[in-house]
Amino acid sequence: MNEPNAAAPPQDGATADPPRYRLRLYVSGATPRSTQAIANIKALGEKRLAGRYELEVIDAYQQAELARDEQIVVLPTLIKSLPGPLRRMVGDLSDEEQVLLGLGLGIDEASGKDRTDDV
Repeated sequence: MNEPNAAAPPQDGATADPPRYRLRLYVSGATPRSTQAIANIKALGEKRLAGRYELEVIDAYQQAELARDEQIVVLPTLIKSLPGPLRRMVGDLSDEEQVLLGLGLGIDEASGKDRTDDV
């Protein structure tokens, strides 16, 4: 007996739900750089991924074993585990364009901007 494939693309013109993002941000306590990274990724998440992302903030000093297991060597570090592929970004995440690209979102796709607007 054939079971339906949950990963099969939608049929009959139905559109797939947009992907959900799972993000984990490693920081170093309440330093200004860590605080800025948290604010930046939360603002970007609400602006571009509203309702479609989970953000877990981890203090690498308080959870050193977890940071070591993830091979975190620079703080802050953002890890996107879903949707694949896994991606890592470091810094305060203030460059929105770079973060969007790091998340696998094209700048035009994320903003809803039509590429022909620049032509």
